[in-house]
Amino acid sequence: MQTKKMEIKGIKDGLIIKIGSGKWAKQEKDLFERINAQEDFFQGARLALDVENHILKAAKLGALRDKLADSGVRLWAVISNSPTTEKAAQALGMATRLANTAPLPQRPKLSSAKQEKEAVFIRRTIRSGQKIKSSGHIIILGDVNPGAEVIAGGNIVVWGHLRGVAHAGAQGDLNAVVCALRLAPTQLRIAEKISISPPDGESTQPELACLEKGQIVAHSWA
Repeated sequence: MQTKKMEIKGIKDGLIIKIGSGKWAKQEKDLFERINAQEDFFQGARLALDVENHILKAAKLGALRDKLADSGVRLWAVISNSPTTEKAAQALGMATRLANTAPLPQRPKLSSAKQEKEAVFIRRTIRSGQKIKSSGHIIILGDVNPGAEVIAGGNIVVWGHLRGVAHAGAQGDLNAVVCALRLAPTQLRIAEKISISPPDGESTQPELACLEKGQIVAHSWA
């Protein structure tokens, strides 16, 4: 019988990973190899795990949850066709049903972005002294506080208040953009261009900052 491959997609509440068929030990090993290989992507993620027909008792699920926590991943839900696994997850305080597993909406469409770049999805506030760095895009569901730093090789999207340092296109991508529901960074960089304050002052409207004629400008992000 052919073994199903692991599937990963973003949902409203974080990430969902569908574990493939085959022996559990092998599938668990593959899961952690994937997480370790994409550490930036998974750091701070909320994870729902669809284990299909695998039968996992509470002790095994608890050990898995603790091991994921050591890797910076929070296991909050386990979806299973097995009543034994479902009851074990419930006993550990995990959800066993998802309200909505539809993929995250693709808006905004980021102009001229290189589509092959991977995106790091983070669902938390980035606090002072913390730094998030990725060679791809960075999407943050939360605020970026003053003293925090976000550096991306691609675009930066902040579904919240951006008040720290944001550097998009850090590897020289002049087409990179920075989007935020409230754009008020202490420093904004796109490629090698720097803006110390928002181009037109802080706005209460969502804005998108990009390079135009060698200067950083901000537009309404609607």
